[in-house]
Amino acid sequence: MQAKLIESSEIAPLVRHFVFEVPEVEKFTFIPGQFVSMNEMINGKKITRPYSIASAPSDTNRFELCLNLVHEGLLSPRLFAMQPGESMEIRPPLGMFVLRNPGREAVFVATGTGIAPFRSILKAHLHETSQAFTLIFGVRHESHLMYRAEFEEMAAKFPHFRFLPTLSRPTESWTGRSGHVQAHLQEAICERRDIDVFLCGLKLMVDDVRNILKEMGFDRKQILFEKYD
Repeated sequence: MQAKLIESSEIAPLVRHFVFEVPEVEKFTFIPGQFVSMNEMINGKKITRPYSIASAPSDTNRFELCLNLVHEGLLSPRLFAMQPGESMEIRPPLGMFVLRNPGREAVFVATGTGIAPFRSILKAHLHETSQAFTLIFGVRHESHLMYRAEFEEMAAKFPHFRFLPTLSRPTESWTGRSGHVQAHLQEAICERRDIDVFLCGLKLMVDDVRNILKEMGFDRKQILFEKYD
């Protein structure tokens, strides 16, 4: 099927938010946390890349992505060059990075554009009577806190949602948390062991946090992750 670009906008340096629609269906169906694979012929070779959906399911045929530009990459420069009205082939949504225990408290740990599936899950599942969620979001600079206003609004509206942004390279004006996400796991977990922990980001972070959680006593079934290089 084809996904047609509706609009895209820069939400952080070298990061864009994309809105696509799928004209051949009335409703684009997926589970929050899943990904779509984009396909394009580049230099005579078909290139496929999976990207987490950043929006919640709706009654429309639209979906949203959050992507960073990889200059040496094969597909992201093409996506960043797309103009509204242009299309790209996609495969139907897939993936098991979804809530598996409805009603069970969850901690999300994201770095960079790994925030995308958590935005989808929170926009779909966070409400007045939902389970509690905690989001640790780590980036280098304050300008890279994608969707910050949305998460702050969620935290203000829902007392059972905690938003813990942290910067690894803060300026003197930053008064929030600093350092890597690993430094704030204990604050997020609060000695709990009856919760699920979701990790999404670079391989180094995911592997390190998984090891820390296992040392804390978490079962591997409680740790769900997606990682990329």
